[in-house]
Amino acid sequence: MPLLELLAGSPALLVGCVLLLGLLVGSFLNVVVHRMPIMLEREWRAQCEDLAGREPAKGAPFNLVVPRSACPSCKAPITAVQNVPVLSWLWLRGRCANCGTGISARYPLVELLTGLLSAAVAWKFGWGWPMGAALVLTWYLVALTFIDVDTQLLPDSLTLSLLWIGLLLSLWAADNGGAAVPVDTRTAIIGAIAGYLSLWSVYQAFRLATGKEGMGYGDFKLLAALGAWLGWQMILPIVLGSALVGAVVGIALMLRFGRDRSMPMAFGPYLAAAGWLMLMFGHEIVDRYLGLFRPVH
Repeated sequence: MPLLELLAGSPALLVGCVLLLGLLVGSFLNVVVHRMPIMLEREWRAQCEDLAGREPAKGAPFNLVVPRSACPSCKAPITAVQNVPVLSWLWLRGRCANCGTGISARYPLVELLTGLLSAAVAWKFGWGWPMGAALVLTWYLVALTFIDVDTQLLPDSLTLSLLWIGLLLSLWAADNGGAAVPVDTRTAIIGAIAGYLSLWSVYQAFRLATGKEGMGYGDFKLLAALGAWLGWQMILPIVLGSALVGAVVGIALMLRFGRDRSMPMAFGPYLAAAGWLMLMFGHEIVDRYLGLFRPVH
């Protein structure tokens, strides 16, 4: 196809097109971040009602597709023109077109972040199906990051599907042209096991030492998914990088806002950020580190 050949032969055009695609995906991720926790809560309430022997209340359908996006204040439907990523928010000056209620700046920021990260992936991987795989991983990580920030939840529907996609793609690792993703099946399986058990072991040790739970099971599943995508070799760099950034951010919050040390803090965003960095630069970082210990001839 001429368009595909044009994208394959023009890195600048490819990056530009993926940037636009990322902005559109970012708009959808805003819906995922907002609605998925509500969907989970409704599901849990229905399960509680069922266990109590009561008929769960039936309401209007609510999922990632319906109902149509609307202003949370006046409930006016958001038109297609008002839903153009980033530009609509700027044009409306961050306010609802119907009632004038302020719209959070995080919506265009998520769209812009997704677009920029997607463009970076296209620049790094170039045209090919490994780029597509890396984009899927990137979009999952963006959604998981903001859901965890808002609710301190990492939904199984995202972490486990990400894990299984990584394992499935590992069957075609021989055709990725040496790209960072996907890794071969053996490396992916060991990575998933090592990712889960590493944080699970830390969790159990912390609980035995303090009697408290230091993190949630969603963190184990997210690291297992990253291990399936990136391989067991990236587990230690991801854990060290996320722990370092988490510690720095936690200390900064305590110094700036007097944050209570006992207050829970989402760890998923730091795992996601470290995982994305390993996706982009992990092999170079590991090779340079190991190069420090190679003998010089």
